[in-house]
Amino acid sequence: MRAVVQRVSEASVTVDGEPVGAIGLGLLVYLGAARGDDTGDVQYIADKIAGLRIFPNDDGKMSLSVVDVGGSVLVVSQFTLFGDVRRGRRPSFDGAADPKDAERLYLDVVAAMRAKALTVETGKFRAMMLVKSVVDGPVTVQIDSKKLY
Repeated sequence: MRAVVQRVSEASVTVDGEPVGAIGLGLLVYLGAARGDDTGDVQYIADKIAGLRIFPNDDGKMSLSVVDVGGSVLVVSQFTLFGDVRRGRRPSFDGAADPKDAERLYLDVVAAMRAKALTVETGKFRAMMLVKSVVDGPVTVQIDSKKLY
């Protein structure tokens, strides 16, 4: 699995002009599942996101997590994180999980983070979404469950 995580002061998702998810202070997470991902990948990603120390303490040093600051998480499915552009100019998405598996893994990550007592909002899986965010910092971190070392 891959996640692009941004520290935000606010973020929201709309589908067909209707709001489906919104947060204030917290993390905007673009999440993609790969072929072969499993529960180990889900837990790794959920643990990393919940524990990322990318919020500033009183001294301005990034040492607090979203849990520490009482923030929320907005998770948006993003299969394009597995777009491969090494050949040609059009991305190949062969590395992305098929939609049925990807949706299950996406929902499992959301459930795993909610089990950590995080407030988690979501986009709408397989929908054309409009995502708005105010990125704080800017701070953006990439997580890949297959790159453990």
